[in-house]
Amino acid sequence: MLKRHAWQEAGVTTLPVMFGYLPLGAAFGILAIEVGVPAWGAMLMSLLIYAGAGQFLAVALLAAGAGLVEVAVATLMLNSRHLFYGLSLLRRFQDAGWRKPYLVFALTDETYSLLTTHAGDAGLDHAQAFRVSLLNQLWWVLGSMAGVLIGTTLTFDSRGIEFALTALFIVLTLEQARRLRQWLPFTIALATGLGAMLLLPERHLLLGAIGTASLVLLADYRRRQDRQPGGSA
Repeated sequence: MLKRHAWQEAGVTTLPVMFGYLPLGAAFGILAIEVGVPAWGAMLMSLLIYAGAGQFLAVALLAAGAGLVEVAVATLMLNSRHLFYGLSLLRRFQDAGWRKPYLVFALTDETYSLLTTHAGDAGLDHAQAFRVSLLNQLWWVLGSMAGVLIGTTLTFDSRGIEFALTALFIVLTLEQARRLRQWLPFTIALATGLGAMLLLPERHLLLGAIGTASLVLLADYRRRQDRQPGGSA
C-alpha cells in the first residue's frame, strides 16, 4: 500500500514532464522515421540513449550523412552540461545503492529540475528519486513509440514540432524559479546565455554559457561563504 502511494506521488510529481515528454518523444519518433531510422532503432535510442536533445541532434546529423564519430563528438559536446548536473548530485546519490547506476543514467534536464526542486522534500529519498526518474523515461519511451507508429502510418508536415523541447525547458525553468524564489541564478543564466549568443560561435555556445554561469555562481558562493561568521578572510 505504501509503495502504491509512493508511485502515485511520483506520478503527480512527473506530470509536468509527462505533458512535455509525450509530444516531444512523439516528435522524435516521427522525425526519426522521416529521415530513415528504422522503427526498432528509434525505440532503442529512447531506451538506451535517452537524451532528448542528443537524440534530435543525432537524427539530424544522420540525415545529413554524418559519420558515427561526428555524431558521437557532437552529442558529447551537447550533453557536456550533464557534467555539472552530476557533480552537484554526487553526495545525494552516494548512498543510493543498486539504484545509483540508473539514477546517473536517467539524469536528464527535466529529471534534474524535479530532483533539485524537491530537494527539501523528505519524500524524495533515493527510492522516490528512482521512481521519478523511471516514470520520466517511461513518458519519453511512450511518446517515442507513438511517434514511430504515427511516422510509419501517416504522412504530414512536421515542421516546427521540435520546438516542444524548447517549450518544455521554459516551463520547467519558470516552475523552478517560482518554487525557489532565488532570482540570482536565473539572472546569471540569462546574462551568460545572451552573452554567449553574441560572442561565441554556435558550436561553442552551450558549453561557453554553462561554463561561465558555473564560474560566476561558484564565485558568488565563495563570496557568501567568506561573509559568514568563521569564513576565511
